[in-house]
Amino acid sequence: MTGGFDGPRVLADRGAAFAEFWRERQLCSLTTVRPAGGVHVVAVGATLDLATATARVITSGRSRKARIIADGPAAGTVVALCQIDGRRWSTLEGLAVVRDDPDSVADAERRYAQRYREPRVNPLRVVLEIRVTRVLGSL
Repeated sequence: MTGGFDGPRVLADRGAAFAEFWRERQLCSLTTVRPAGGVHVVAVGATLDLATATARVITSGRSRKARIIADGPAAGTVVALCQIDGRRWSTLEGLAVVRDDPDSVADAERRYAQRYREPRVNPLRVVLEIRVTRVLGSL
């Protein structure tokens, strides 16, 4: 994941099935690496903006995943976001940062509500914003 960011090109030509899969109401797993080297894998709801190759996860700023990412490099912490439904699966690798500004949080909440449901109120909410750099999967 070195070099310049050309996220939209990473998702270019993935096709309608890929786009639909990332719009369906599916749970995902988010994998981060703990400071001691072990992996931290948790279930999350995620959204994907194909036009900008940006995935978003809303969470509490106190969550372990948010703290791991916040403590990482300023350019972003390496993460993997996976979605599986039987034989269909997709993994988005990328660099994640934490956003806590009201506009970013509101935008991510709106996107989450479109894919899943209206999120519960959480004054500690932040957004894990992932710049997608690589895609793996069966779609």
